[in-house]
Parts: sequence; structure tokens; C-alpha cells
Amino acid sequence: MVGPKKIVVTGIGATTPLAGTAQDSWQALLAGRSGARTMQHEWVTMYELPVTFAAEALVRPEEVLERVELKRLDPSSQFALIAAREAWADAGAPEVEPERLLVDWATGIGGVWTLLDAWDTLRDRGPRRVMPMTVPMIMPNSPAAAISMALGARAGARTVVSACASSTESLANAYDHLQQGLADVVIAGGSESCIHAVTVAAFSSMQALSKRNDDPARASRPYDTDRDGFVMGEGGAALVLETEEHAKARGAKIYAEIAGAGVTSDSYHITAPDPEGLGATRATRIALEQAGLAPGDIRHVNAHATSTGVGDIAEYKALRAIFGDHLDDIAVTATKSSTGHLLGGTGALEAIFTVLALHERTAPPTINLDNPDPEIDLDVVTSPRPLGDGDLAAVSNSFGFGGHNAVVAFKTV
Repeated sequence: MVGPKKIVVTGIGATTPLAGTAQDSWQALLAGRSGARTMQHEWVTMYELPVTFAAEALVRPEEVLERVELKRLDPSSQFALIAAREAWADAGAPEVEPERLLVDWATGIGGVWTLLDAWDTLRDRGPRRVMPMTVPMIMPNSPAAAISMALGARAGARTVVSACASSTESLANAYDHLQQGLADVVIAGGSESCIHAVTVAAFSSMQALSKRNDDPARASRPYDTDRDGFVMGEGGAALVLETEEHAKARGAKIYAEIAGAGVTSDSYHITAPDPEGLGATRATRIALEQAGLAPGDIRHVNAHATSTGVGDIAEYKALRAIFGDHLDDIAVTATKSSTGHLLGGTGALEAIFTVLALHERTAPPTINLDNPDPEIDLDVVTSPRPLGDGDLAAVSNSFGFGGHNAVVAFKTV
């Protein structure tokens, strides 16, 4: 019987609130920077929004893409294309048959900017002025299609939409598709761009967003007793995955192994997690079992940790249930403290940070943790920390509205 294939990461790319590339974002993360800033849009004051800041992408798509791409793609697809091209170049632009190249992409909301702009146009200027490309730009599968067409991927252009677990689930799917032999190379990841008056107002009405308008850089505060909600972010992140055999045959550099993934659902509440973290616990257990790892093998966790009261505690309970006393020896990082929450793109970005943590054997810091919540007994990394020698393993967690849970496990190579 043939055993499971070893799947590896050979390319990374990202455009984030911290920087315009994956490596620059990583360096900004290690430096403890924040991507949260006061929004400079007239609609913030026009609609008297209760939240006036967000973690917008630092490098705007118009600085990177051609004019025709900007015109035909919603910002969520623009970010996807930027991240995917960087990851593809970083992987050495593998020579692969188009029928053996697959896209597994994700978004939480899709082309919300295009949709709302089209409504404004219809209302103010009439139906003849609505763009012919509106529907293709709105579609949640538009980012996957854009990447597929840009890179010539014909094995499939698949899309996951599972809220804030979306792009971690896309990585789980990519792992499965490579194991099944459906492709030799997969471009996986996620993107989001929905920092808009409507979504800011809606999330704020849910009491989900931080209202620390006077100090945006310190607003995202996972595990802190003064946390008051998440900071909305935007951007995209992509990883190139392939079998180790394929990667070595072409002499590719390898960052880490993606060793397993787990996907579950809570069936509990549309916005709140299971308070005991039962679904998250099962997802982690599945990921570890698939990766052939014991709980004691894990040295680092990139936590979902959105900076919400119920979310942070539910995730802590799940971690404690899986790792027991060993949790005290695990270096935990909450990178949303720096990047904000990229919604459907956040899992892929945090997977990149987890991969780089293993590759460089350094856990990145969590910023803004001044008063640790006594109910969350974790070893939270607050300055870059060496992870040591030998074989290392880590997990990255993502959880989303609708009760979606996705966890991915990585190993050093």
C-alpha cells in the first residue's frame, strides 16, 4: 500500500496592511509594527461611522497592476492576483502542464465593492451605466478565475467561502487534491477587500469591531483584558504547494511541509463559536492525526485570536483540551494584533507566517498585550523568540461565522 505523499510549500506571496510582499510583511511583523490606521475616506465622516480606522493594504493595487486589470477586477481579485504572482515567482515559476496546475482559492465575502458601486450607479445614473463586467467581478470565484487565467491553471479553479476560515480551508483542500493526484502544483490562498461604509457599519452594529478610534495601532489586543473587538483588514496571501518529489525533481527551494489539516463545523450559532471550543478541538485533532503528530510535538501555534471576548476564550479552551499541560510549553502568537483581520484572506496569511516561523525558527510577536486575561493561561510571544533546533511542528487556526473551523499543521523539512 502506498503511503501519503509529502506535500511542501515552495512559494509564498502576500500583500497586507504591513507591506506589499510576503517577506516585507514578515519583517514588519517581527518589528512589532501595526497595520491599523485612521481611514482617509470621505464616507467615514459622511455616514458618521462609529469606527474610523482599519488595517488597509499598505501598497495599493494601482501601484502594482496594469490599468486594464484594475478596471476588470474587483479589489478582492486584484489582491489575489498580486499575491499569487509573487508566490509563483518565488516558487521559481514551475514548468508544469496547465492540466496539472490547480487553483484552490478563498474569499469570505467576494466582490462587495463592485456590488455596492453598481448599486450606487444604478440609483444615481440609471441601468445603462452599470458596468457590463459587474457580475463577473462580483462572483466569489472571480479571484480563483483571475489567477487561473493569469497563470494558465487548467486542472481547476476552485473556491472556498467559509467566512474567516476560508483560506485555511483552501489549504486543506489543496493538500487533499495533491494527495489525490489531481494536480502536480497547487496555488492556494485567499483574499478580501471589504473595508466599506456598509461592512464597517454592519460589523460595528454587531459590536464586533474595536472602537479605539483614538489609538488604531493599539486597537487589536488579543488576550488583553481591555480588548473590545477586532480590526478589519484587507489583502491577499498565496502559497505554492506541491509534492516533495515534484519539488525536488525541479530543484525548488522548500520552506516547510504542510503535513495535515482538519475541517469541522460547530452547528452552534451563526456568529458565536461553541463556548467550549468543541469544533475547534476536533479540527485540531484531525490535523494532528493526518500529520502523524502527537500534541507534544507542537512547538508553535499561530492562533486565530481576533481580539473578541468570546472568541479568544473559546479558542483557549480548545487549545487546552488538545494540548493539556504541554500548552504551557507552546509559543503562541496572535498575528492579527499587527495585521488586523483579513477575514477570508487571514488564514492563508497566517499560514505564511507559520511557515516562515518554522523556516526561520523564530516565533513572531503579539503586540498590544499589556494586561493578559487571567482566564487565558497561554505562553504568548511578545517579542521575536527562537524556536530552537531539531524537528519543529506548528499549527495555524482559523474559525469563522457559521461555525466553520479549519486547522492546518506544518513541519520543518
